[in-house]
Amino acid sequence: MTTIKQVLDRKGHGVLTVQPEDTVLHALEQMASQNVGAVIVTENDAPIGIFTERDYARSVILKGRSSPTTPVRDVMSGEVVFVRLEQTVDECMGIMSNKRFRHMPVLQDGKLVGIVSIGDLVKTIIDQQEFTIEQLKGYIVGNG
Repeated sequence: MTTIKQVLDRKGHGVLTVQPEDTVLHALEQMASQNVGAVIVTENDAPIGIFTERDYARSVILKGRSSPTTPVRDVMSGEVVFVRLEQTVDECMGIMSNKRFRHMPVLQDGKLVGIVSIGDLVKTIIDQQEFTIEQLKGYIVGNG
């Protein structure tokens, strides 16, 4: 079983963070510059929330708020569920599916060490399946 550590080792451990007092516009600019759909909101280096494109659509646009003046604290999701490096892709996918999350921060020893998206997990699963298919093809034709 592939672990979250293996996923992060492949994609990178970088995590985009913002402060709760940063504006929504600042968070969106950071997200756009890195081509990501979420940022972790931290205070004193501890994760306290997550701000996603979905939060922007539902809590800013639909409520007529202003991106340049609204602090992230007012529109972030405060319920942050984490995964650990040793958890499997299947475990993480189950949590994300049940909770309807698209992004999950990764903690190790209480420290933020990465973030995984549903896309990262789907890509990992597809890669595993392609490898298995190639192994089975080799076995069938007698090369395995």
